Amino acid sequence: MPKQLKLMIVAGEPSGDAHAASLVKALRGIEPNLELFGATGPLMRAEGVETTVNSDSLAIMGIVEVSRVLPRFIRAFRALKAEAIKRTPDAVVLVDWPEFNLRLASSLHRQGIKVIYYISPQLWAWRSKRVKKIRRDVDLLLSILPFETDWYKERGVEHVEFVGNPLSGEVKATVTREEFCRQFGLDTKRPIISFLPGSRHKELVRILPPMLDAIESLGKNDAGLQFVLVVAPSRRPEEASEILAERANGEWLRAKIVLVHHHTRDAVAASDVAAVASGTATLEAALLGTPMVIVYKESTINWHTLGRLINVEHYGLANLVAGKRLFTELMQNDLNGSRLSEELLKLLEPARNQELRNELHRIAERLGEGGASRKAAEAIMKSLNS
Repeated sequence: MPKQLKLMIVAGEPSGDAHAASLVKALRGIEPNLELFGATGPLMRAEGVETTVNSDSLAIMGIVEVSRVLPRFIRAFRALKAEAIKRTPDAVVLVDWPEFNLRLASSLHRQGIKVIYYISPQLWAWRSKRVKKIRRDVDLLLSILPFETDWYKERGVEHVEFVGNPLSGEVKATVTREEFCRQFGLDTKRPIISFLPGSRHKELVRILPPMLDAIESLGKNDAGLQFVLVVAPSRRPEEASEILAERANGEWLRAKIVLVHHHTRDAVAASDVAAVASGTATLEAALLGTPMVIVYKESTINWHTLGRLINVEHYGLANLVAGKRLFTELMQNDLNGSRLSEELLKLLEPARNQELRNELHRIAERLGEGGASRKAAEAIMKSLNS
């Protein structure tokens, strides 16, 4: 009787939890009798992964934020290392979360445990010298962005494989534009602009105000425009409403804005253009075919400290996959109501809008045809059996 395969899986943020849960489902489709344990979020736990560390409270961004909860990270690290040494898994599968997982990879690799990294760290963006840790500590690197494999191979990482992007084939609207408009009281014949300020509370606090400034400017100059504020599923609509209520013109804005919660993809797909906080949401907008302005705003200390380490030409993932600046990026001090409203109006011009929609189709093709979780699971099983 063949021995039962055992894997530790470690994911720390909501997006990593979602990708890991899909991976687990695909792995069990190949080998139903897998023993799985590790750092889990709610979606991984729903797939039956045994919890060594609950990662729900570890999804922290920024230097100040991390410093406040450092003891929590240290306890999680020690617990995972101890459990791996005790249970000797056939491999540890690390999902994204590079600040934590690269350290864990180094520690566990020294213990003789095979290390597989799914969703390769974006070292091409910042702190690229860490690539030597990948060469030394990772046995198989699975990439979800098409340009990453060449970047890693040029730096001596041979054990890297592009498996496609988990969003490809998965990001779709569930209703037509007409149905969305009927559901939320919008006019299909008038332009719709959606605003996605991010999935973290501090992103809402920093990014939503300049978005509201843009809505005020646009709404006062063109009464025909319609505005949709998309509150991320991880946030409460009340958080956005509180920011609106603090403004002197809050009532006017509230009357102008349609607030949408738990219908992100439908809202973006139904929109003529969108303002999207930099991150995975820009890839989702690209796959939905909606031209966008990419925006972001950090705390001053994080921007000046971390921003100096970033060494890419583009911040937005959609631009990085395209290999050129297709979409305007308004970062930090460049993000204000005047600039944002100006750029959104440019995108509404019919010729420019159609040109960008054609480019978005090419971006979708570069991200792969779908089935990334299945391909990643097949690559992992092949590595375990080699």
